[in-house]
Amino acid sequence: MTDATSSVPAEATVLVVGAGPTGLTLACELARKGVPFRLIDAGAGPQIGSRGKGVQPRTLEVFEDLGIVDRVLSHGRMAMPMRSTGLDGTVTLGGAEPESLKNRPDIPYTTSLITPQWRIEETLRSLLAKFGGEVEFGTRLERVEQSDDAVSATIVRAGEQTTIVSRWLVGCDGGRSIVRKQSGFAFEGETREGVRMLVADLAADGVDRGSWHMWRHAEGAASLCPLPSTGLFQYQASIVPGQTAETALENLQAILERRSGRSDIRLHEPEWSTLWRANVRLADRYRAGRVFLAGDAAHVHSPAGGQGMNTGIQDAHNLAWKLAAVADGAPDVLLDSYEAERRPIAAGVLELSNARLKQVLEQKGPSTRRDASTIQLDIGYRSSALVQDDRDDSAELRAGDRAPDATGLTDPNGEHRLFELTRGGRFTLLDFTGSVTVDDAGSELRILRIVEHPARRDEVADAGGHLTQAYRATPHSLVLLRPDGYIALISDVGDARAVTDRLSRFR
Repeated sequence: MTDATSSVPAEATVLVVGAGPTGLTLACELARKGVPFRLIDAGAGPQIGSRGKGVQPRTLEVFEDLGIVDRVLSHGRMAMPMRSTGLDGTVTLGGAEPESLKNRPDIPYTTSLITPQWRIEETLRSLLAKFGGEVEFGTRLERVEQSDDAVSATIVRAGEQTTIVSRWLVGCDGGRSIVRKQSGFAFEGETREGVRMLVADLAADGVDRGSWHMWRHAEGAASLCPLPSTGLFQYQASIVPGQTAETALENLQAILERRSGRSDIRLHEPEWSTLWRANVRLADRYRAGRVFLAGDAAHVHSPAGGQGMNTGIQDAHNLAWKLAAVADGAPDVLLDSYEAERRPIAAGVLELSNARLKQVLEQKGPSTRRDASTIQLDIGYRSSALVQDDRDDSAELRAGDRAPDATGLTDPNGEHRLFELTRGGRFTLLDFTGSVTVDDAGSELRILRIVEHPARRDEVADAGGHLTQAYRATPHSLVLLRPDGYIALISDVGDARAVTDRLSRFR
């Protein structure tokens, strides 16, 4: 390493550290909004291994907004069937789509998608390249310092030390985050050394790929989940105290045979493996001056319920549009809403994951029943300082809630879903009056006027009535949607000045 440290101009408005799903999502959002950034990662190249494998419906909506959901779906499988063998040998089948979510025009994706995490990262890197961005692999963060005006990050690449000066820095660098440690964030919680699990990606003979196979045993559970778009399975096995935790093939095979009672399944040498420990922690804050945390750098927990990767991606989706707005002149206080909105969500995720982990340990395996508790469609920000509405507190849909989808919308170009018309990361005003005027709306606002007979592209007809029903709208309603797919404002009295005022806070 050279002793000299060079300094470069602050060409990066945002420095993103860590190129996992969270960092990549953030970079893609910044790129499509034209915000200069750099994305660095200490790894020599893309990560291998399934790691997270469940993509929840709310995250699929984020991917639809980014324009990549079709590719993500093509590499996965929705509602993977589950086949669980109990302690007494009884086989239970499950994994079906929850009945309560079927045939819902407001919900386009009703159950989780199984796909390896590296496929998600691959798709996001491809999107980033289309936007002209790239990941700077082999670039290690060594030190972070900040002033009132900028963040100075000392990095090391190919043995050379350089300083990157940026307006903001976002740590998306995982549970062992250097950004978090360097910037003085506390990571509160516990590590439960007695709760461990072997995880590996490997090929297997003698077991079909049509189901997620689980076996319950007195000493713990074992499972083989087929990884769509690959020829591999994800192997998981809990490790009890005193039991060897080696990831060697011989140990994985022995555990599977003992817990499944089958010797006809033959495992192949793992292509990737790890020993997971129950680490449950939450950062004491998400912002320290010009430094932010997102994803596992801010929260880590059990994989039970499939929440981790999804929560990080949604952190990035929340933060990116706010960074872009402030970079373009909006008040800095807008960035404080990131922690105010997202940290309570992570706290709730920790509670849910802990409850699911307890259930897994008590039942010697996960449940095969899918319900709506993990799909993240109920995440919202009703208490956020950014929202406003004139509805009663008892109203079913309020500002801060997730914006529902709707089918059966028609314009001069044909029939659409609402999400098809609102994608792209912009503010959208649903004008149920059909004729409201918003002063100084600006190019960042898209207006969809709900009329009976649309003649222009900004006019749509609610042919099936699904849009009006989903938003509980009247002929006087105005609904402002945020770039991240949440409702910023609802005015059932058609208050256009409230829309103008709300938009001014985001500029």
